[in-house]
Amino acid sequence: MTNQPRRLPPFAAFAFFVLLTIVHTWPLATNPGGLSRNDTHDTIHHEWILAWDAHALATNPLGLFQTNTFYPERDTLAYSDHIIVQGVVGAPFIWAGASPVLAYNLVLMIGLMLTGWTTSVVVGKWTGSPLAGLLSGSLMAFNAMTLTRFAEVQDQYLAFFPLALAALDRLLETPRVKHALHLAAWFVLQALTCGYLLAFTALAFIAAVLVRPADWVGPRWRKVAPLLLLAGAVAVAALLPFLLPYLRVSRGQGFSRAMDEVALFSAHPTDYLGTGGRLHFALWSHNFFDREGLFPGVIGFGLTLTALVAGVAWRDRRARMAVAFGVVAFALSFGPSFPLYALVTKLFPIMAGIRGASRFGQLFLAAVAILAGFGLTHLQRRLPARTTALSLMLLAGAQVEALRAPINYRAFDGLSPIFASLRDAPPGTLVACYPFPPPREAFHNVDCMLASTQFWQPLVNGYSSFMPESYTRSAAALEAFPEGDTLAYLKGLGVTHVIVFPGKVSAPRLERMHAHPEQLVLWKADASARIYLLK
Repeated sequence: MTNQPRRLPPFAAFAFFVLLTIVHTWPLATNPGGLSRNDTHDTIHHEWILAWDAHALATNPLGLFQTNTFYPERDTLAYSDHIIVQGVVGAPFIWAGASPVLAYNLVLMIGLMLTGWTTSVVVGKWTGSPLAGLLSGSLMAFNAMTLTRFAEVQDQYLAFFPLALAALDRLLETPRVKHALHLAAWFVLQALTCGYLLAFTALAFIAAVLVRPADWVGPRWRKVAPLLLLAGAVAVAALLPFLLPYLRVSRGQGFSRAMDEVALFSAHPTDYLGTGGRLHFALWSHNFFDREGLFPGVIGFGLTLTALVAGVAWRDRRARMAVAFGVVAFALSFGPSFPLYALVTKLFPIMAGIRGASRFGQLFLAAVAILAGFGLTHLQRRLPARTTALSLMLLAGAQVEALRAPINYRAFDGLSPIFASLRDAPPGTLVACYPFPPPREAFHNVDCMLASTQFWQPLVNGYSSFMPESYTRSAAALEAFPEGDTLAYLKGLGVTHVIVFPGKVSAPRLERMHAHPEQLVLWKADASARIYLLK
């Protein structure tokens, strides 16, 4: 390895991941405010969450979980993931006037950059090879999962995981209070990117500690155990304000996941052969890519096997941590099909809210990314004369394997200006949108929610993977809108304005809305929406 630089300046590594992000998301960088993945309802939902986070942080931070949706319910942000870290990243853009779409795209790209960069810094330091760090960072940030789930901005934010893992390593190696506090800080930041990653990271670190018994068994127990408890206590204290709303919703609304539901969103063995990367997809992976892309790549998996076969994955305590959490994540990704899944759920109640067990696969891919760096370092030592050429070839090959670009984005032309007219509506304003779909089709409400980012008045509508009973009642009561008792029902709720999306409503029903001029008064209208006053 003598013919490669011993260290890579942090700014150079970051610039490298900026470039990779532009390449792997191309052509997003050419028009981040006008291109979107709004063809999926989850993207729009997360755009709304980012916008709500920014709005709440600027107006009422203590009311973060009291969103404008699902009126009159409380703690409604706890029906979904708060993604507050991403919200903090996106808030300055929204405060500066960026649209939710522009903010979302920038947040997504920043997440990929940071994930690759922090991983490269940690693995580069652990292995002593900056090129191994770059390879691990690229595999962590740009893989079959992160590049096929642009609708889930949580999946591009694994930036704090390697930093927390490095802090755990330092704590086990040199037990000090500052290392415990560093571990708590990085863990909290990772946990606040996604509720799933809170649970995943906690389980991963338990596995990582267990495979390093020499660091805590025997006399070292008295030094290490109190510091691990300190890190856990600090993390719990910091996370508690964000966990309590979910606890209240779980107890008050009966929000938990049945094992049958989890089974539907668990990984299948063929998911580990699925990738959206153009090369593999065209050649063979299209036969397996159904729901999840969890294929680690030929280069990533090959270098991981190199680390395992050569023994470095077992001898090196840091690599051994990756082996441990990778095996645990792989097994748990199969959900109830894995015999111990139900037991793990009982031992860790926080997993009760997890529906997509397949997302454990992200930590399997993270383990592959880290172990690949160790595998590359082993090859560099065996082939010192070809270190740079081999490393650059493998690094380039990993990008070719993962590449999905150019991505097929949808044009975004902005939101209708008539929605902003509700911004100055008087106190007591309550908005309902029509269509008002049944719970199983509530994803149609995301257009209403995105429109509400222009006025932030309370909405009867809402969307989440969890739907409260009050929404179910309203959907049933409004099925015949505007006929029957539907207008009286809305009045009874306190609704003052009704937004109708003409493109989603049949012509006969639109005509029937004009049959109630004394109750439904057309206030504003354009091609995209009509706003009625409910008298």
